[in-house]
Amino acid sequence: MAELKVGVLGGGSWGTTVASLVTRNAPVQLWARNSDAVREINTEHRNHRYLPDIVLPDKLVASEDLAEVVSSADVLVMGIPSQNFRGVLAEVQHHIRAWVPVISLTKGLEVDTRMRMTQVVEEMLPGHPVGVLTGPNLAREIMEGRAAASVLAMQGGGNVELLRPLFNSGLFRVYSNEDVTGCELGGVLKNIIAIAVGMGDGLGAGDNTRAGLITRGLAEVTRLGVALGGKARTFFGLAGMGDMIATCTSDQSRNRSVGVQLGHGRTIDEIIDEMVMVAEGVKTAPAVMDLARAHEISMPIAEDVYKVVIGESTATRAFRGLLRVHAGAESEPG
Repeated sequence: MAELKVGVLGGGSWGTTVASLVTRNAPVQLWARNSDAVREINTEHRNHRYLPDIVLPDKLVASEDLAEVVSSADVLVMGIPSQNFRGVLAEVQHHIRAWVPVISLTKGLEVDTRMRMTQVVEEMLPGHPVGVLTGPNLAREIMEGRAAASVLAMQGGGNVELLRPLFNSGLFRVYSNEDVTGCELGGVLKNIIAIAVGMGDGLGAGDNTRAGLITRGLAEVTRLGVALGGKARTFFGLAGMGDMIATCTSDQSRNRSVGVQLGHGRTIDEIIDEMVMVAEGVKTAPAVMDLARAHEISMPIAEDVYKVVIGESTATRAFRGLLRVHAGAESEPG
């Protein structure tokens, strides 16, 4: 495995974490735009902005030179926020070698096109094997050495067993899956439910409400995910239910944190202006609702989050609305 060189694009918390994990199995170069971050990683073995107080592996090498990182990579890992993903790929396509696999870490949709990141890769880099690494993966816990599990999904599954050992590392266990669509959508859609759960927590709604929102939220996510081509069972695995539980309950979750602050009465603009990292659920909510409407899928929780995010409602009004939703058979939408 050591002969495979891995390039990781994106110096945020998750990109840095995945790059750190892979150093145990292969040579890694991490690309980041910020020169201070690159210097800090290379000389101090830290990334204070995104992973304060965490010491990074000595073997992790960072670079500002995108061409250098991409051209030397046998496997390319994309840890770029969804709304910048295409722009970085436009630069990547000038330097990537033929047939190099591209793995996305990003849990968002492109707003204008409503495309998943693997779809963007397929459009921008035709012919390259494409996949996604996803699951209940809170970066800080993993960097602290706590056990976690993830899923690597590849189109057709052909490269999974070749690539999975790159990411499988100690207490970080990586499982395989062929359902790229389902795995990717699980990571995308749960962010919106996490905002809803956070709003409830911010309003002091309690544990029963949280459990209800997670459960009904998973039903919404599964309905839309299956309509878009995912397999129902995927949403009850690590990429679906597992990721949702972690994101909806952890204080480390960016999306839940946004919801908590909305529950405290703050505006979305105030919250986003203060954030260092991207909460993908905020950017993705409009695209998700467009998809739900196009496929005539009922998503009352996601719709209320969407209305709050775009300023048409408040967390308090959203919860009043959810209480008025008709409750029928559990198998019914709503």
